[in-house]
Amino acid sequence: MPNILLTQKCIRSCPYCFARKHMHDAPPDDILKWEDLIYIVDFFQSGGDNNISLLGGEPFLHPDIVDYILYIISRGMHVTVFTSGVVSEKIMLEAISKLDGLDPRMLSFVVNLNNPKETAFSENETIGRFLSVFSRYSTLSINVYKLNFDYSYALNAINKYGLQRHIRLGLAHPIPGKKNMCIKPDQLRTMAEELMAYLPTFEAFDIHVGFDCGMPMCVFSDEELGKLYKHTFGNVRFNCGAAVDIGPDLSVWACFPLSGYNKKSLLEFQSRDELCRFFEEFHNTVRVENGGLFEKCDYCEYRRRGLCSGGCLSHGLDKFINEAKIRNAQVYTIEQK
Repeated sequence: MPNILLTQKCIRSCPYCFARKHMHDAPPDDILKWEDLIYIVDFFQSGGDNNISLLGGEPFLHPDIVDYILYIISRGMHVTVFTSGVVSEKIMLEAISKLDGLDPRMLSFVVNLNNPKETAFSENETIGRFLSVFSRYSTLSINVYKLNFDYSYALNAINKYGLQRHIRLGLAHPIPGKKNMCIKPDQLRTMAEELMAYLPTFEAFDIHVGFDCGMPMCVFSDEELGKLYKHTFGNVRFNCGAAVDIGPDLSVWACFPLSGYNKKSLLEFQSRDELCRFFEEFHNTVRVENGGLFEKCDYCEYRRRGLCSGGCLSHGLDKFINEAKIRNAQVYTIEQK
């Protein structure tokens, strides 16, 4: 499923953000044009995709986002919008008039929610309005970026606004060569213990957690894996592949933490399959150089069989930043070449 960035501009400055460079370096006119949206939809629909994700930055900063959503749906494709829920009054009124009432099978919002205690009052009010209006379309996404993480705010938001009873839980990953808040590899076991301790509370409220990519399987015990298997109805996953992100200028890369590596133009590829193969080969190249977060990933049977990917590639790439350039040239950033 392609991830289309409508703009790289963002309203917030999250301490764990792994796309900060894109956000801060984005030019003022950094928005996806109509003709490029149509080209992208044609490109991926001809390759068999039926789902498209719209991202930012904050996608609701794009003045035509509502019409873009309606256009993609008119092409028979499901649209997922990843948003902070911080939407201007003008765009919010347009969204209410044109989107509220659409079939939820064709439109969904994944709202990245930070702890309200760490968020400005005015921002919390705006997010609350969005969640109130679009509750039946909305799933929460939270990013764990420190230990002693407070999961309760997500539970409270789901109950307060009547949101879908599912949480997309992601780990904040390092930006290779930069500094952002994230869980370090030696902290992952503690993070897993804290999550499992809170899991019965989620289940008591019939709320289910699903993992985003980058979660290594070995930080959970066999008993905990069994609980997660039942909690997720058998859908717990620890593997990941190249996620194709497309910028407003039609540049493409293999997910945000790796956006400084092997960036290309969508126009260089003839088909969706060719594009996906290119970035899958890049992922495989990095995995040869560094199997995963831990040394044991190199000889892990579960990684070899595809049950776990060994965590996010960004951890391995971060290790290569200051070493002598002795590896495959692909694992070094564009800026360092």
